[in-house]
Amino acid sequence: MNLLYNSTRDAEKKMTASEAILKGLADDGGLFVPECIPKLDVTMDELKSMSYQETAYAVMKQFLTDFTEEELMNCINSAYDSKFDTEVIAPLVKVGDTYHLELFHGATIAFKDMALSILPHLLTTAAKKNGVTKEIVILTATSGDTGKAALAGFAGVPGTKIIVFYPKGGVSRIQELQMVTQKGDNTAVVAIHGNFDNAQSGVKAMFEDKELEKELSEAGYQFSSANSINIGRLVPQVVYYVYAYAKLLENEEIASGEEINVTVPTGNFGNILAAYYAKQMGVPIAKLICASNENKVLFDFFRTGVYDKNREFILTSSPSMDILISSNLERLIYTIAGQDAHKNAELMIQLKEKGVYEITSEMREKLEDFSGGFATEEECAATIRKTYERTGYVMDTHTAVAAAVCAQYRKDSRDDKKCLVASTASPYKFIHSVMTAIDEKYASAGEFDLIDELSSISGTEIPNAVNEIRNADIRHERECNADKMKETVKEILGI
Repeated sequence: MNLLYNSTRDAEKKMTASEAILKGLADDGGLFVPECIPKLDVTMDELKSMSYQETAYAVMKQFLTDFTEEELMNCINSAYDSKFDTEVIAPLVKVGDTYHLELFHGATIAFKDMALSILPHLLTTAAKKNGVTKEIVILTATSGDTGKAALAGFAGVPGTKIIVFYPKGGVSRIQELQMVTQKGDNTAVVAIHGNFDNAQSGVKAMFEDKELEKELSEAGYQFSSANSINIGRLVPQVVYYVYAYAKLLENEEIASGEEINVTVPTGNFGNILAAYYAKQMGVPIAKLICASNENKVLFDFFRTGVYDKNREFILTSSPSMDILISSNLERLIYTIAGQDAHKNAELMIQLKEKGVYEITSEMREKLEDFSGGFATEEECAATIRKTYERTGYVMDTHTAVAAAVCAQYRKDSRDDKKCLVASTASPYKFIHSVMTAIDEKYASAGEFDLIDELSSISGTEIPNAVNEIRNADIRHERECNADKMKETVKEILGI
């Protein structure tokens, strides 16, 4: 069966997976979704003995049906190789009474590597399949992690350029250094004076700008996206939830068919949506626990059915979740609206014009798979400290949000199912916040002074990604106001 894709705002116009990956965002501003979520055609018993690469093929072939087996396996094997510092790609670690799925063993020590290692290969394969001759310009907004992972993935890839926008002062120093030291003649990094939502809105506006599209085309360029709005980012994320369940089964931590809960630290909603898709594919997941930091727009949505971005934007120690417009939520809204593109489009217009929308009671009933929770800065720090004191395990600030919310959910619901926590970044990436949470004596130290100390107390090796930037040259110093992003892109491309 050839699985086709349509926009969340227009269900009539269909395209193949490779066409959807190439476009990134639909012409009407909607996100591409599959007509239906396919089912796995292998059993969990078969999956439990599979490698990560084999699992990736079993999952992705169901979504990317116009890729041949050879094309898809080539993309998978090119992505999940020695760039990862562990052979299993995504290790499962038991921490107290939860299982942490460590998604940060790639080149940039964050979960974004899991999808952005493969996206350049999917994109260039898709371009060949569709006879694209124009140079593909990857346009990306980042709250910290996507930017570096996308830059690392696309650096030096023939036929592509990548431009990344990040909020100046809104990412950790290590995150910033990872981006501004990026090598590659086809890479550009721009700090905007504004927050992540400004960057994301600016990127979406450029995708929807028909005049700009025409100018690009005449200059031999076309846009695509590396953000999780691209279906080529989302599909690879489904893989690791399938893999994690199969490994829990193989390790005899769960019985065949036993349901687990999954807790995901959530900003743009892509990572938890991937877990929802895994459930739809047949993975026995009970609750999807959506963990927010103090920017708790998603927590309020799941509690009230009202999505309201009209609130103070808070800078926290988990900056990749400092988001008030969760783009990927649109895919879930489309689903719970009964795949009614017109209804979804109405709600998205309300969000754009008024900053708020409310779903119907019928739609709310379809959110039973989800539970929302949030952790304050104090709760996040306490979770890092207590977990270290009890187990010796050190987690980053985003993972701590999920761990705190997971513990709170268990206490409030008395739900004793085993729980998987998506561990989304290395503690080295947010080292100052992590070390200060463990002991206040580290508060006055610089980030780079703490690297060796964290290695010592945690018994872990310093990741290459951190060692590399200690003395790396700054290569990108461009800045712009949030309302000048379009002009900046044209300047970079020489248009």
